[in-house]
Amino acid sequence: MKLAEALQERADLNIRIHQLRSRMMNNILVQEGEQPAENPADLKRELDGCIDRLAWLIACINLTNCRTVVNGQSITEMIARKDTLGLKLSFYRDFVSEAGNAVDRARYSEIRIISTVKVAEIQKQVDFMAKELRLLDNRIQETNWTTELMEIE
Repeated sequence: MKLAEALQERADLNIRIHQLRSRMMNNILVQEGEQPAENPADLKRELDGCIDRLAWLIACINLTNCRTVVNGQSITEMIARKDTLGLKLSFYRDFVSEAGNAVDRARYSEIRIISTVKVAEIQKQVDFMAKELRLLDNRIQETNWTTELMEIE
């Protein structure tokens, strides 16, 4: 199985676990003399199986991410860089947006509000970070589709 397939299965399992939890909660209590729409014991068994599979997949994904190296960096390092770069980019975009807002004056005598930073310079940094993030994400996605999942026994 490719790493990307394991990641997709992990996402599917998370959704399935959420659905099973909801279905279990909907079938825990019934009116006296009635039967639940679904057997809670069967749902519990299915939930336990999904959670066990999820735990195994997470361990295998983490092992693969730590041990797979691309251009001198593990996938784990690349993901950490992607996450922090995305955080920085989000802040810088908000910063540029706020700094670029012009405050109109109704009268010449009103206080003038000006930017304390050079918006164009920061925008160039934002553009560079956005490109770096896009290329890094592409490299991670490519690696996910070409890397075999390392399995834990």
